[in-house]
Amino acid sequence: MPLPRPRFPASAMLATALLLGGCTAGPDFEPPAAPDVQAFVPEGVPEKTAGAETEGGASQTFASGQDIPFEWWTLFHSEPLNKLVAKALEANPGLEAARASLREAEENVSAGKGSFFPSIDGSTSGTREKMSGVAMGNNIPAYTIYNASVSVSYALDVFGGTRREVESLEALADVQRYELEAAYLTLTSNVVTAAIQEASLREQIAAIQDVIRAQEKQLELTKRQFTLGAVGKPAVLAQEATVAQTRATLPPTEKLLAQTRHLLAVLLGQFPGQELGLTLDLSTLTLPETLPLSLPSQLVEQRPDVKAATAQMHAASAAIGVATANMMPKFVLSGSYGINAGQLADMFSPGSAIWNIGGSLLQPLFRGGELLHKKRASEAAFEKTAAMYRRTVLSAFQNVADTLRALQTDAAALKAQQSSERAAADNLTVSRDQFNAGAISYLSLLTAEQAYQSARVYLIQARAQRFADTAALFQALGGGWWNRPPEAGEDTPAPAASAASIDEKPATAEAERSPAKTADAFSVSAPASRQLWRKTESTVENNQ
Repeated sequence: MPLPRPRFPASAMLATALLLGGCTAGPDFEPPAAPDVQAFVPEGVPEKTAGAETEGGASQTFASGQDIPFEWWTLFHSEPLNKLVAKALEANPGLEAARASLREAEENVSAGKGSFFPSIDGSTSGTREKMSGVAMGNNIPAYTIYNASVSVSYALDVFGGTRREVESLEALADVQRYELEAAYLTLTSNVVTAAIQEASLREQIAAIQDVIRAQEKQLELTKRQFTLGAVGKPAVLAQEATVAQTRATLPPTEKLLAQTRHLLAVLLGQFPGQELGLTLDLSTLTLPETLPLSLPSQLVEQRPDVKAATAQMHAASAAIGVATANMMPKFVLSGSYGINAGQLADMFSPGSAIWNIGGSLLQPLFRGGELLHKKRASEAAFEKTAAMYRRTVLSAFQNVADTLRALQTDAAALKAQQSSERAAADNLTVSRDQFNAGAISYLSLLTAEQAYQSARVYLIQARAQRFADTAALFQALGGGWWNRPPEAGEDTPAPAASAASIDEKPATAEAERSPAKTADAFSVSAPASRQLWRKTESTVENNQ
């Protein structure tokens, strides 16, 4: 006697679907906690840097916990610099590409949300047919069938696979949003740094030209002394060699200046052959004397690259849910309604209506391990993004630490170079008077000239370096994108206040390694449905 087959009425299937309807496959993502770090550098940040009595030599004070303005470059109080940055923000193609990538990601999110709604399709057709008379036993004339119908299909998101897909798309949109902020920050920093470099190179060229003119005057004097028999021919030849050597330093510096201007033009969205229309002098820049310094616990909320890495982790976490849901049963409800007639005039006649309604259940039974390994691959991808996040955070703290150390050494270097340049200038003046009076040899004068030439160029470089590293600090701290005024047009969420984040504990290595341990894996309100979901997931995973 055959065993009776179990029956699963539609009402039981629907009840099961409703019971599991609140389940969402995979782990619920929780952003990593801020690292428990109290200082950027081991010895701590001093209250202020050294100062020097020269342009750009003001002492800088570090204001711990002070916020960074959005337009941080305006702190240099240079109108030409402000215009250069404004032009770059308006015309740089890389920035426009980042904006387009964000729009693309947002449209993909909107497209993904369409899966939450039923699919409704309409169709109409007209078919002329002639059947074989041999098969039917008589000669059947040709006939026409007209059909018009509307079909509806709705896939029940019982295990949350669709929700996880949309969640992943939203996380990827966040990635593009923070990539746009990173593009803003990189562009403005590059423009400021390139403008400072260009101004420095022009001043260095001017300094070298001044030295050349002084050396040429000294050469004329040496030639007259040689004519009078006061010095020998070697002195003239030595001075000519000195002038030639100094002139030889101009072409490399001029080449670097041209390349810097080409870079500036491209950053501003221009061709290198086009004139910038603006020049920047170091003397027009004001060194910010108060430098905002974020708290270490705030850095992960302010750096756009760290925020993008967090969003990448979120997308990878949601992908685990998608892969898990693909192992679960799929429930689809469908139906259609239409009319079918042999004559157009009979399309709306009584009895021409046709309809159907039904449901389907698809449970993957055997895929050769494909679904299981895809899930494991998604978990490995999450572990990769977690490692990349930690690397990004470490690099962010390194950037800030390096810049803070550079600002301190820059100030000390400028002070030393200023003293060196002043001493070299005084020594050169005395040496020229002594040489003209015959009190010292030409070799002594030559040494004084070379020392002054080097000291003057080094002083210009030291001044420029302080401005460049100040800009680098603003970049390393995130650039203040969260303080963008609403009229600026971007819609990136500001970082949360981090006053209490210093007391937060970092995620453990095990929690970072295993995505299922970063948060409660299932957001189901009913304990019974949660247990049923976990049992179902375990059974399917063992089979696949």
